Amino acid sequence: MTNFDHLDALCSRLGREKARLNSAKTANEIAFRLREIEVCEKEIKGEYKFLGIVPLTADEILMSDVELLNELMA
Repeated sequence: MTNFDHLDALCSRLGREKARLNSAKTANEIAFRLREIEVCEKEIKGEYKFLGIVPLTADEILMSDVELLNELMA
């Protein structure tokens, strides 16, 4: 069974870095957070590749209300 712990940790880190970017006040802090986000996104891409997973696109994930209800009723 594939272990997704590292991918989960990277995704959590990305969320925290984005939150920190929203709170950043100085130009240096904003630049630092943008670099951290870029590095984290690169690591996530590498982890997907390592795991042999192709990330889903938004079009593949999104459903209409009718599609969602049909899936829930199945």
